[in-house]
Amino acid sequence: MTETAKAVTLATILVVDDAPDSLRFLTDALEGEGYDVRIARDGAAALSSLAAELPDLVLMDAVMPGLDGFETTRRIKADPALARVPVIFMTGLSETENVLDGLAAGGVDYVKKPIVLAELLARLRVHLSNARIAAGAQGALDASNRPLVALDASGRILWTTPRSATILTARFAAGVGDRLPPALAGQLMRLGEGRVRQDFPGGQVEFAAVATVGEERHFRITETLEGAEEKLLAQRHGLTEREAEVLLWISRGKANREISEILGISPRTVNKHLEQIFEKMGIENRASAAAAAVKTLSQ
Repeated sequence: MTETAKAVTLATILVVDDAPDSLRFLTDALEGEGYDVRIARDGAAALSSLAAELPDLVLMDAVMPGLDGFETTRRIKADPALARVPVIFMTGLSETENVLDGLAAGGVDYVKKPIVLAELLARLRVHLSNARIAAGAQGALDASNRPLVALDASGRILWTTPRSATILTARFAAGVGDRLPPALAGQLMRLGEGRVRQDFPGGQVEFAAVATVGEERHFRITETLEGAEEKLLAQRHGLTEREAEVLLWISRGKANREISEILGISPRTVNKHLEQIFEKMGIENRASAAAAAVKTLSQ
């Protein structure tokens, strides 16, 4: 057996089918190829099995009594803990609408019964490989702790990194499979390059467009709590609270007169604070101070 084949044989396949003969055939065939096979006789049993231990892939019979394969797959894809597991449908249904139903439910592929073993094995290899690549990429994003989210054209959340998941749950009570509020989703879908801000009591959440990949729109999320930026500038550059406030507004392009009105102090006092800021930061002018502040806040 080749090294590639050995890697594939480490995969666990959950076979969901209510027909004993079909289960027996698939179990014997897949175990013969070196796969670890688990079985479920209906949709409810499949969900219980998935909750206990995630397989690498699910072979799902479309037509079963009770919870059919389409509804079972929709429930799998609606659960963030299960959604990444690829599902291949297998059924005697062959009409185009049946195929579309399976793909719409979240299936990655569709094989017809009676099963042609060589075709099934080839499809398994492709989708297992794709799933491993996707899992590796997602793992890298998660490890980077970047606050990213992917949305579809309707504003439904397709995936998130852990940091963005925390923000979305806290601010929008939304997770994978949920849709963002319609007004916000509409703004994001119309957004080319730029940012959309959503204000909350005590802070705001900002979505910045990052990329479009196929039908996915990717955004970076930044949550800013009231006073957090000033505290960061004060800690990083050894400033007083008032000096940090002045520096923050300098970084936002405000003139001294505007800052004096915002903070309720005289323009002369703003100038005095600027002199202290320059000295403490070891810089000579307003532009350098603004650049340093922007760099600090971006990190």
